[in-house]
Amino acid sequence: MAIRPGNAVASGPVARGASSGIIMKEAASKSLTVAEVLEFAVKNDASDVLLTAGVPPAIRVEGELYHIKSAPLRAEDTQRMLYEVLSEDKIARFEAEKELDFSIALGEEHRFRVNCYWQRDCVGAAFRVIPRKMPGLDELGVAPIMRDLVLRPQGLVLITGPTGHGKSTTQAALIDVINREKKAHIVTIEDPIEFLHQSKHSVIDQREVGVDTLSFAEALRHVLRQDPDVILVGEMRDLETVSTALTAAETGHLVIATLHTNDAATTVHRIIDIFPPHQQSQIRTQLSFCLLAVLSQRLLPRKGGGRRVLVTELLLNNPAVANLIREDRVQNVYGVMETQAKIGMWTMDAKLKQLYLEGVIERDEAERRMKSPQTLDR
Repeated sequence: MAIRPGNAVASGPVARGASSGIIMKEAASKSLTVAEVLEFAVKNDASDVLLTAGVPPAIRVEGELYHIKSAPLRAEDTQRMLYEVLSEDKIARFEAEKELDFSIALGEEHRFRVNCYWQRDCVGAAFRVIPRKMPGLDELGVAPIMRDLVLRPQGLVLITGPTGHGKSTTQAALIDVINREKKAHIVTIEDPIEFLHQSKHSVIDQREVGVDTLSFAEALRHVLRQDPDVILVGEMRDLETVSTALTAAETGHLVIATLHTNDAATTVHRIIDIFPPHQQSQIRTQLSFCLLAVLSQRLLPRKGGGRRVLVTELLLNNPAVANLIREDRVQNVYGVMETQAKIGMWTMDAKLKQLYLEGVIERDEAERRMKSPQTLDR
């Protein structure tokens, strides 16, 4: 769905108040539109926009929230603004299900992932700004070894981390590598579609949950009949989705998927624990054979300000790791990651310490994120 850019809420970069942290710009009109707010967000390099009743619109810039200086939105304001960009069938679905994920475009250049929700009987929404240009792995700060992994013919690559820490962007960059360098059929299953890919050397089909398919599980149930070489799963949410993704990775397909987990060990546990106890031994064996890598990532504030820094942890599956997965000793993978760093693995603690010593992030930021902050002084 496309919306027309309107009059900008304000022009130029945000001006942050010394005490309040508020964006010191007056709204151009009393009756704001979604297009005006999104245009303002784009001009100020925001990553997210929040619309909720009782407060002015807010944008997130480099991880920090700032309010546009305007009157607080009323319940009727948020509903009017959002219903203006929803089709009648989406409005009906939203009012029936109380949740709605979709994407919209601002003109021809900017796209946004949107989640609409109800809170205290009022409509609210969160908009994620999708970068206009698809960044490369080097630009993102993703290790070059990931390029080699996604050019393999089969296996499971997992991108993990909290919401808002760039998992979808990393996924898109990896798909772009395959699209440019391999002749493959790539099928993506997303909720909603974020980056729009154009077929290059590969053929790409992008399917949106709720528009092109009923669910992740339903799409995965049929995807193996669509002659795929590469399958992207926007999120592994339930047992059926995880089970089908594992089977696909085991039977000659490359599967790239995301999970909302914080580190490599938690990711492996999450996949296994989603299955009933009587199946977990079988799943450990299956995962030990098909897993290629777990890339966990966080975006942290840069020392001195500016663009946030991508911090990653990379677990590569090798005989030692596979054996730990099969024997249900996943908590010991960090020992392997530390002793086998020469083959390309590293822990989040090691990367945080490196960035602190290089002066890229503050010490307190590193300490808050590390499992063993005392190692900073060794």
